[in-house]
Amino acid sequence: MRQIYRLAVLRATRPSFLVLAPLCVLLGIALAARQPVPLSLTEVVLVLVGGLLAHAAVNLLNEYDDFRSGLDHLTQRTPFSGGSGALPAAPGAAPAVLAAGLVALAGVTIIGVAFLWWRGWPMLAVGLPGLALVVAYTRWLTRSPWVCLMAPGLGFGPLMVLGTMLALGGTPDATSLWVSLVVGLLVSELLLLNQLPDRDADRYVGRRHLVILLGAHRAARLVGVLLLAAFALVALGILVGGLPTTAWLVWLVLPGALWLVWRLPAEALATPSSRLEPLMGLNVGVLLGALTLLLLGLWLGTA
Repeated sequence: MRQIYRLAVLRATRPSFLVLAPLCVLLGIALAARQPVPLSLTEVVLVLVGGLLAHAAVNLLNEYDDFRSGLDHLTQRTPFSGGSGALPAAPGAAPAVLAAGLVALAGVTIIGVAFLWWRGWPMLAVGLPGLALVVAYTRWLTRSPWVCLMAPGLGFGPLMVLGTMLALGGTPDATSLWVSLVVGLLVSELLLLNQLPDRDADRYVGRRHLVILLGAHRAARLVGVLLLAAFALVALGILVGGLPTTAWLVWLVLPGALWLVWRLPAEALATPSSRLEPLMGLNVGVLLGALTLLLLGLWLGTA
């Protein structure tokens, strides 16, 4: 039984999605290295662990709350939405998932306190809002459409990217602001798109995000606006000198983004078994590709 519970906890962390946090942290590390800041291996490892724990805590607490609210029994799961299915398959593991989420949150807090001691009070500007987002997202923020849209982007963009740079001794500058805004737009559009298949189930349990407020078709249009805005920000940032010219690498995945923007409105009302699921997969690929290429562009631009 313990093995089943351990497996449920692991599944509830959504391991395949945890790559996003290290990418955002690595962007923050690259920004710190550009200043330049002498990087400590211990501090680099700690910010990477902190980012992973923060992401895992969000996923674990989300899985627990969705199971307790009954949402897990209403959604049609896809690889990108509807939860992991860990708790419906092993209901007795719910306390273990909650405990793991709280332990992960405690770990983030301990690491944050360490950096607060080393870097001083500015760390509170990113630490406290970050903890608030982890705790409040599923239970409260999903009831407010525009806050629900902005919260994921804020968490992975300005808070995680800039928080990493601050933790390593860097100072916010124009480049860091451009990078954090690009990350924020990409992450917010990802979560918005992934809400499309769950709109009816989410409405039933009291959620009120933008897919519910605007309808699937208009929400799909908004996904396209946010996605293309991220690429436009990269271009604008380069033109005004806020980003290195090597950041043009991000545009290598623009064809995939354009295909997604063109196809998504027509498929917004489709069931997950139709053509919506491949578009969700394409969106994940575009996001991860764009962040990886942006990271590469920052490192090449530093050399």
